[in-house]
Amino acid sequence: MSVLSQAGPRRDTASRPPRTSRRAGTGRLAAALLSPTLIVLGLVVGYPVLAALRLSFVVSSESIDPQTGFKVTTTSYGLDNYEAVFTGDRFLRPWWNTTSFALVSVAIEVLIGVAMALVMHRAFRGRALVRAAILVPWAIPTAISGLLWKWIFNSQGIANELLGAKVLWSSEGFQAWLSVVIADTWKTAPFIGLLVLAGLQIIPGELYEAARVDGASPWRAFWRITLPLVRPALVVAVLFRLLDVLRMFDLPYVLVGPRKHSVETLSMIAFEEMSNLRFGTAAAYATVLFLYIAAVAFAFVKLFGADLIGRGTRSSQ
Repeated sequence: MSVLSQAGPRRDTASRPPRTSRRAGTGRLAAALLSPTLIVLGLVVGYPVLAALRLSFVVSSESIDPQTGFKVTTTSYGLDNYEAVFTGDRFLRPWWNTTSFALVSVAIEVLIGVAMALVMHRAFRGRALVRAAILVPWAIPTAISGLLWKWIFNSQGIANELLGAKVLWSSEGFQAWLSVVIADTWKTAPFIGLLVLAGLQIIPGELYEAARVDGASPWRAFWRITLPLVRPALVVAVLFRLLDVLRMFDLPYVLVGPRKHSVETLSMIAFEEMSNLRFGTAAAYATVLFLYIAAVAFAFVKLFGADLIGRGTRSSQ
């Protein structure tokens, strides 16, 4: 037997295109298909962000023209708007309200949302009705939800009737902050429950059967099976809710009202500055809030490994 017959048939590699050229062609095709979406995102997201960033450095000053006697407005670029933002407690108080709302509300919503998901996941008669009832608060617009809770927390409302006291929920103080936390938890805990329920649907039932055979209690099965497998959906739900609460505006504005130091958030401060025609300072507040939310999102993804493209969670290393 000849050497050629032992080596087998020779593959014709000359007719195949190089691998680098195939990758380049795939990259050009992907860029061509994604270019309309990228252009739309650039116009809808990129341009407003850059415009707000530019406006945050615009400093306006008014003076009297000695020749005409009319008021003249001049503009220049500087850091005066950011100095005004970080002067005194004008920034610290809204920042603390925003952060405390995010930490407390999201923590309570996770506990209630997971409990809702476990209830909705169980097989019992009337489960569809229970699921619909749980999701009703999330379907209500936030402004309408704020009005409903404003009536509940009225001085003559049902909240004071149940407590047997006359609490002024809409005045300055801890009670105003607490009313926003309660209303926000009531509205958005079903959102976390819905996402966690989607994670529970993909857990095989055989795992729980094997755990029961091994003598594991329901509490141990929850910590060893349910929580680790539902973690990807839960992490994404917490991330979405955290970012949503950090930019909260409409709920405290409708429920308690503007210019209330107990519930004033960074979004409300930016809106107030814009209403008073101080656009540069409003843009500075908006830019600081944007950077703060971006930093929180980046830190959350790095710490908890949230994967937003559907591959579960990654290691934090």
